[in-house]
Amino acid sequence: MYYRTLSEEEFRDLEGRILYEDNHLLVVNKRAGEIVQGDRTGDECLAETLKAFVAQRDGKPGQVFMGIPHRLDRPVSGIVVFAKTSKALERLAAMFREGEVHKTYWALCCAAPSAPEGELEDWLVRNEKMNKSFIAKAGNREAKLARLRYRYLGPTERYYLIEVELLTGRHHQIRCQLAGMGCVIKGDLKYGAPRSNPDGGISLHSRHISLVHPVRKTPLELTAPLPSSWRGMEAFV
Repeated sequence: MYYRTLSEEEFRDLEGRILYEDNHLLVVNKRAGEIVQGDRTGDECLAETLKAFVAQRDGKPGQVFMGIPHRLDRPVSGIVVFAKTSKALERLAAMFREGEVHKTYWALCCAAPSAPEGELEDWLVRNEKMNKSFIAKAGNREAKLARLRYRYLGPTERYYLIEVELLTGRHHQIRCQLAGMGCVIKGDLKYGAPRSNPDGGISLHSRHISLVHPVRKTPLELTAPLPSSWRGMEAFV
C-alpha cells in the first residue's frame, strides 16, 4: 500500500498534536478546517493523513488501519479519537453510541447566558439540503431530543466562554442549542454570528474527553490545548 510522503513540517505538526497513542488508539488535537473523514470535497481527510504519518514514522510497508468511531464537524477543533485496530474500533463505536464516552466542549460566544449554568433540552430537526439543524416543537415526528449541560466560565475581552457537556449526540447540537438561547458561537455564520473567523472555523473546541480504554479497560482522560487564535484565555486554562 502506498501513502504519500509528508513534508518535515507536516510530520512535526502532526507529531506535536498527538494527545495519546498506544497499539489500539491514536488521539489527535484536530484543527478547525480539517475533515475527519473524506467527503464530497475530495480534500484529504485527517484519517488518511494519519495513515501516511504512521506509515512514514514506523516504516510500515503494508496498509495502515485507522478506524473512525466518531467525528467532529469540519469547522470545530479539538479531540478526535481514532482506532488503530478493528477490535478497538468496534468497542469504541459502541461506547460512543451508548453514551459511555464523556465529552466536554468549550465555546467562545457572542453573548453570555442568562443563567450561570443549566441544562438545555430541545427537539432538533435536521435539514439535509441546508446542512443545518433547527429547534422544533415537541411532537414533531422528524425531531430528535437533544440534551446538554452548560456552565458559564466567564468573559474574555470581547467574548464569553461557555463549557458544554454533551448528553446526546445530534447534528450541530451545540451550535444550534447555544444559538437558541442567544449565545451564538463566534464565527458561526450558519447559526447567526455577525462575522466569520479568519481561519474559516468556528470557536467551538472539543476540550476534554473521559472514557475507559476499550481494550486495556483502564481510565483515560485527555485535554486538548486551545487553538492559538483563542487569545486572552490565560485565566481559564
